[in-house]
This record gives sequence, structure tokens and C-alpha cells, in this order.
Amino acid sequence: MSSSTQSTNEAYSNLLETVAILRAPGGCPWDREQTHSSLTECLIEECSELIEAIDHEDFDHMREELGDMLLNVVMQAEIARESGHFSMEEVAREVNEKLIRRHPHVFAPETGTADTPEKVLKRWDEIKAGENSAPSRPSPFKPQPPRLPALLFAKKTYKQIMKLGMDNHPRVPSRAILEASALEESALAESLFSIAAACRIKGIDPEQILRSYTDGLVRDLEASMPNP
Repeated sequence: MSSSTQSTNEAYSNLLETVAILRAPGGCPWDREQTHSSLTECLIEECSELIEAIDHEDFDHMREELGDMLLNVVMQAEIARESGHFSMEEVAREVNEKLIRRHPHVFAPETGTADTPEKVLKRWDEIKAGENSAPSRPSPFKPQPPRLPALLFAKKTYKQIMKLGMDNHPRVPSRAILEASALEESALAESLFSIAAACRIKGIDPEQILRSYTDGLVRDLEASMPNP
């Protein structure tokens, strides 16, 4: 084993140990009270800061933000390990196995080649489709990019609801009422800010509750449709 590999393994092990100590009895009160859900806001913030560092090619900042992202991953895995769901080692093993499985042109070249990015993506999608072959009820809703910001997710979902003509569902705000609203842009902005402030005072994550509501609304609308 090379010295660089040994150093990487040691740094990785040290991080896992540090997070476990922070979460253990007698550790940090803040870290100990965190849950999978409570950490999602931190994850969004750190992801945004990493993207900013990448955009500016600020490599010192990028290294720091990658560390913060890694910390979020390790924290989530440690919480899951404590509850007996899975460990960080299982996370790493699963993604490593997925990479090998979905790159047969590299790890099993005798099965065929993929010598352009387009062919690689096509083969990746074919393998992925084979992995997720369990039958599921078709949905009229167009898949959204995974975990958009909740407000954008809600806006795009409402657009699809209108296109599908499903705005008569009792959980969907009436378009006529919305159009008749006297609220202008500044008033809407004030209302959004007031909601965010109220969530802060009550200790509620507005992203989480809006995302959860929109997900539930989509499920209700799907369930209300007749079977194909």
C-alpha cells in the first residue's frame, strides 16, 4: 500500500471517528440532537457554497466546501449507523459496486465497448433501467430534477397540475381565487418572507414542509386517477 493511500485511509478513518465522538454521549450537544431531516438545510447551503467555489475556480474554498459536503455525508451515515440502518462503509461499497457495474466498457471490456461520452451515457441508462425493472404505476407527472429547491418544485408541480387539468382537486388552490387575488409582487414577496420568518420562529424548515406537502399532493393526485 502506498504512503498516499495510507494517508487517505487514515484521514478518512479519523473523520469517521471524530464524527462518532461528537455524536456519542458526552459529545457535542448540537451534533447529538441532529437528525436526517434537520441536516437537509445544512446540506443545501453547503452545496450552494461549493457550486459558488467551483464557478469562481477558487480551489482553496472548493477544498473547504468539499470537506463540508463530506462531513454532511458522514453525519448522515453515522445517524443511520446508530439506528441500525446502514454504515458509511456500506454507502461507499454500494456506490463503488454501482460504478463498476455501470462501466462494463472499463471493467469488463469483453462485454462491449463505449468509446464516446454519448455511448457511455446510453449504456449507463440501459443498465440503470435494468436495475430498476420493478413494475410501477405510470404517472402523468413529468419527473422533476431530483430535489429542486422546494419553492421551485412546488411552482413546477402546479404548472403540471394545470396542464393536466387536475386543478379541481380539493387540495389544489383554485386558479380563479388565485387570479382574483389582489396581491402584487411586493405583497407576495412580503408574504413569502413572513412565512419563512414564522418557520424560523417555530423551528420549522420551510423547505422540508413545502417539499413534503408537494410530494403528498402529487401522490394524492396520482391515486385519484383511474387505473390504466
